[in-house]
Amino acid sequence: MSAPHVTHWNAANPPTESLLMEIMKQQGLNPVLWSNGPHDTYSLRKHKYLRIIYVVRGSIAFIMPTLKLRFDLKPGDRLELPIGIVHRVEIGLEGVTCAEGHIE
Repeated sequence: MSAPHVTHWNAANPPTESLLMEIMKQQGLNPVLWSNGPHDTYSLRKHKYLRIIYVVRGSIAFIMPTLKLRFDLKPGDRLELPIGIVHRVEIGLEGVTCAEGHIE
C-alpha cells in the first residue's frame, strides 16, 4: 500500500478554480467539484481508487488514525490518497470546495 502524499501550494496567491481544473486535466484526470459547509465531517472510510484532491476554497483536514497522520489543506494544496487508506474528514470554519479526480 502506498502512503498518502501532500503537495502544498507555494505561490503567494491561491490558484483559481479554472487553473486547478486545467492542471488536473493536464494530469490526465477528469475533475469534478464538490463542496461542504463549515464544520461538516465524514466518518471513517476508505475507497477502491486513488483519489487526487485539490482544495479550491476553504480548508479541510484528512485524518488517518491507523497511520497517525493528519493533513490540513488550504487552497491549492494537493492530496494523493491511495486505495484502501482508512481516513476521516473535518471541514474548516469557512467550508470547503475541492476538485477531485480518480485513478482506478
